[in-house]
Amino acid sequence: MLKTLAVANYRSINKLVIPLGRLNLITGPNGSGKSNLYRALRLLAETAQGGVVNALAREGGLDSTFWAGPETITRRMRNGEVPIEATVRKGVKRLRLGFAGEDFGYSISLGLPDSNGHFMLPEHSSPISSRFSLDPQIKRECLWAGPFYRPASLLVDREGPMIRARNNRKWDVLAQHTPNFDSLFDQVGSLRGSPEVLEMREFIRRWRFYDHFRSDADAPVRQPQLGTRTPVLHHDGRDLAAALQTIIEIGEPDALRAAISDAFPGARLAIESLPGGRFAIEVHQEGLLRPLSAAELSDGTLRYLLLVAALLTPRPPTLMVLNEPETSLHPDLLPALARLIIRASQQCQVWVVSHARRLISALQEDPECSCIVLEKELGQTGIVGQRVLDEPAWYWPD
Repeated sequence: MLKTLAVANYRSINKLVIPLGRLNLITGPNGSGKSNLYRALRLLAETAQGGVVNALAREGGLDSTFWAGPETITRRMRNGEVPIEATVRKGVKRLRLGFAGEDFGYSISLGLPDSNGHFMLPEHSSPISSRFSLDPQIKRECLWAGPFYRPASLLVDREGPMIRARNNRKWDVLAQHTPNFDSLFDQVGSLRGSPEVLEMREFIRRWRFYDHFRSDADAPVRQPQLGTRTPVLHHDGRDLAAALQTIIEIGEPDALRAAISDAFPGARLAIESLPGGRFAIEVHQEGLLRPLSAAELSDGTLRYLLLVAALLTPRPPTLMVLNEPETSLHPDLLPALARLIIRASQQCQVWVVSHARRLISALQEDPECSCIVLEKELGQTGIVGQRVLDEPAWYWPD
């Protein structure tokens, strides 16, 4: 389980270190930085998928994601004694992302290319010029043992093109010409002397994000789909019928029936098999003479079924992230959704971003819920009530 998340120099987040629990609720007013924190977590996930550079490009490039304020906001600036102005930068400009559990930790540092626009390729012994002069470069990556970074706990260190791993009291060089646009997780096949890299990559790859469920009239989920065993719901929900049938067969059908009854008293869910191996959703409601198909369901009802399939997965992830799951749901459904989320948090770590008061109140009834309320002061995202001594121990590698 993740214990700490750290983000520096990303959009409205200048410096932020967040303690995490089994169930994490991220909330705060509009514009406080909830979406930026969520994006930062997704960027961390992209490192294990080989897509962090492309993800930054989709956001407008690394330079546009940097914190736009001064490196340090002084006490006099906060008190309004002096205007907000640039300070002398003490370090190089880097986007830094990292996390740590009780037994492990990882961080990545990204920056812009050198002014000459040169980069390294494995087959070249010297830098070559490139037209991709604005592409982000991975400057540093570190894996360490323990809940926070210490030089003595460092296991794998990637600095520029070189990757090295600790071997007792010595260091073994695993690679010397790593492309600066590739994460060390992209080099797993050639890093045979470092099983920690493979283990960390697989840990991150088991994170699961749900924030793009489609429920519009043309959404695939509204039409019968070819059914194959589906223990993990697709991120857009297209294979909902197959995912629900999988829960019925190899998951927890009683929990599924209870989730439907909790939200829609008297309702019953069925999955119909159609010719050609296709599956279709049928919802039987009290008082109706025929079941309703997915095409007839309201956006809110369909979205609730999608969340049920995601949260009752027979294959829980290491981390499940729900971004504003209350979207399109009637407020009366939120207590039932909260009970589902709390139940899922017993099987995996859960992260919920929400501003729905009824969902927030219901989640906070769980004593293990860690509620993190964000605020923005002078353009900078922070945690309400968190002081320097309240932050978890965290140190960025130099």
